[in-house]
Amino acid sequence: MKKFLQTIARSCCIAAVLALTSGSALAGNKPVHIKVFAPEKGDIAGVGSRGFIVDMRVEFQGDLASTGASLELTGPGQLANAGPFPGDFSPGADPSFPGLVVLLSSSRVGAGPGQNLANLFNIVGITNRTDDETYVWATWIIGAPNLFGSVGEVVSSRLLVAIVDGQAPDVVEDMNGNGRLDRKDLKLMGYRVISNVKKVNFLVNGL
Repeated sequence: MKKFLQTIARSCCIAAVLALTSGSALAGNKPVHIKVFAPEKGDIAGVGSRGFIVDMRVEFQGDLASTGASLELTGPGQLANAGPFPGDFSPGADPSFPGLVVLLSSSRVGAGPGQNLANLFNIVGITNRTDDETYVWATWIIGAPNLFGSVGEVVSSRLLVAIVDGQAPDVVEDMNGNGRLDRKDLKLMGYRVISNVKKVNFLVNGL
């Protein structure tokens, strides 16, 4: 009986140490969680290969400063760098949301499927903010045809969203040569991914 109790006590101690270690690692990594509301898996989105929306909420365990995000309301042409929340509008990483990586496999913009599209987002806002938690909302409506689909066709596409520590790359490279861009490629490029990597397969409707 004594040996049995000693074994139980030892097991409890080990479990407690593992729990503490796991909790410390989690806190040190400042985990981030991405929720994509549009498109959803299997959606047939858009009109004439445009007009579809990428809409997401990114939940940070930290204050606003730790996110690096700032308010943005922008778009092409006269909408770029206009008030009340001016921002750039071009392919690449977004200065208003520096860690954001957004890829579309059907992209013909810039470097193609590896081009980070974060700086094409129209809206960056803060939807919840406390001392230890911040929700950053980002929305993009695609205004130009034939950039991510084809007019008159229904084209398969794959959305990938991730948050990296620090400044995101303008272009993600296929570092392992497997034909798919993902977390492994970001790591091989030297970036630390601090969020879940959200992937959504959908169709761009060109009709």
